[in-house]
Amino acid sequence: MAGTGRDRQEGQSSRQLPVFSPREVEALIADGRSIIIVDQHVLKVDAWLKYHPGGDKAIHHMVGRDATDEVNSLHSAEARQMMSRYRIGKIEGRWKNFVPPIQGGVYRPASVGDEKEHSDVQARFTTKDTSSPSDASSRSPSPPAVFDTTSETRPGLRARGPTMAASVTSVSSVDELEEEPSDGMTHLDVLTRKHIKLDLEKYPSLDPSTQDTVVKKYRLLHDKMVAEGLFECNYYDYARECVRYTSLFTCMLLFLRWGWYTISACFLGAFWHQLVFAAHDSGHMGITHKFHVDTVIGIIIADFIGGLSLGWWKRSHNVHHIVTNSPEHDPDIEYIPLFAVSHRFLQSLRSTYHEKLMPYDAMAKILVPVQQYLYYPVMLLARFNLYRLSWEYLLLGQGPKKGPAWWHRYLEFAGQVFFWTWFGYGVMYKSIDTNWHRFVFLMVSHMVTSPLHVQITLSHFAMSTADLGQDESFPQKMLRTTMDVDCPEWLDWFHGGLQFQAIHHLFPRMPRHNLRHAQKLVQEFCDDVGIPYALYGFVDGNKEVIGRLADVARQAAILAKCQGVMATGGHGNGHHA
Repeated sequence: MAGTGRDRQEGQSSRQLPVFSPREVEALIADGRSIIIVDQHVLKVDAWLKYHPGGDKAIHHMVGRDATDEVNSLHSAEARQMMSRYRIGKIEGRWKNFVPPIQGGVYRPASVGDEKEHSDVQARFTTKDTSSPSDASSRSPSPPAVFDTTSETRPGLRARGPTMAASVTSVSSVDELEEEPSDGMTHLDVLTRKHIKLDLEKYPSLDPSTQDTVVKKYRLLHDKMVAEGLFECNYYDYARECVRYTSLFTCMLLFLRWGWYTISACFLGAFWHQLVFAAHDSGHMGITHKFHVDTVIGIIIADFIGGLSLGWWKRSHNVHHIVTNSPEHDPDIEYIPLFAVSHRFLQSLRSTYHEKLMPYDAMAKILVPVQQYLYYPVMLLARFNLYRLSWEYLLLGQGPKKGPAWWHRYLEFAGQVFFWTWFGYGVMYKSIDTNWHRFVFLMVSHMVTSPLHVQITLSHFAMSTADLGQDESFPQKMLRTTMDVDCPEWLDWFHGGLQFQAIHHLFPRMPRHNLRHAQKLVQEFCDDVGIPYALYGFVDGNKEVIGRLADVARQAAILAKCQGVMATGGHGNGHHA
């Protein structure tokens, strides 16, 4: 009865909130307010930006948008209940998303025009089904792109049902554009539009009716998974994990004591590799589902035992889950000058996450053309870069300084001191006799973790980097930009749940030991709504990644050749891919 009374009270409070028009919301955002839409309510979250445990960037990417599915997928029921305090109004009917200011959206203040004149204001900020992707008013200033194959079907991509009517843009004139002279950049723009067109043809239409159907069935799928208990954690699974962790660490100490440093280093690397999976679970509140408990578990694993910052990971990873595979916005694919996973990086983009230009500079022009050969060597050393990013996050105070997570930074500092004491002093300095052995131990232990970095990049590097505009639903975008890796069930321990990245992106808080059971339901959902479900074997997935890197490397070579011809006074004819 108490719950019913509380629901009635909340319902009465909700009915008393004023109804906002799109024009009024636009004016608030133009005035610098951070406005998001959740469950038909208008939320003004300015006061929460500096307190948000997942960082302010994730919120900025939701300004002006209906963030219902993103919020529900990433937050607990308690967190969603807390958000009700930021409600300032309601909306009526279906909300048509704006482009967030951080992505280049432009908003008019209330003083410009009247309500009647601007009743269709949303059209200025959203991508219509018939608009051109190059229309600057319908997306961020940099042109969108897709990193996809030009074939209609790809090995490992589950075929969907009858092709749904796709939104055909003005890029239908691509063939005509390809016949024009190119200075290199024109070639990249043509390639961008060509890939966007292919993506629009492959996936369900962006019209409101189709996308609303996708969202409705996605939410029904979520309810079904809740009913089947797939969001409940089986702690016996983690008991088995702890036995594995303890065994690996014990073997590391045993061989270290015997002076078998290389073998000891292998066990330490395997220990770190396995522990990351649990840290990932806790960072998504997938273990106890309690914010502080899971966060402390994650900090103990990541900082105290692994030397990496959980806070840095959460700040970066939350953005990744919202703007997955977006070249300008997703930090998980921004690796210039080492890698360019989309030809768009050859045009020097500005990262909204790092707040700086990612130049296609002299170093990038040397490395990108051979990036397919550098992929595995770089993955061998990737853990060292995570140390740098962790300390950058902690020293610059990039995490929340107030709110429920204010003390996490100090716990992480303690964790870093603890890690470098036991590993740097206790193991590397006190337990190993020579500098050469120390060097070998350091390199081997860190290189053994490289399969983890391959796993992380595998699920996204070969997938679409298209920006199809603000009309695309959350579930469709997640499935379009993420692949799953097919493996036998007995190998699940090795992949640690990361082989189910597409499912994880749809349901981030689901415990990883339940993802395999959820896979069949997700496949049925994809078949029902007509979204291709990307599923590759581990070897085939690696081939896809290397193939994509090689393709962008080829585009880099074409760009260099075009620019060389132009520099000598020639023409760009004949230099298209």
